[in-house]
Amino acid sequence: MPTITVNVDDALKQRMEKHPELNWSEVTRQAIQDKIEKLELMDELTADSELTEADVDEISAKINESARERLEEESE
Repeated sequence: MPTITVNVDDALKQRMEKHPELNWSEVTRQAIQDKIEKLELMDELTADSELTEADVDEISAKINESARERLEEESE
């Protein structure tokens, strides 16, 4: 099995060391596996999409604006 190296800062390493019962390699492997599965699903869902990156950016901006407006209304 191939080996990869993951760098973490000192603070995170100290927090990890408080839980020696965990196999951090396995936690990392599972996190990578989950992320890959989500990315592959997104690739499948968007494979036949005709949207351009600009289209996606425009939709994203509209969603963000709508969410911002909703939060402002709720905080009033």
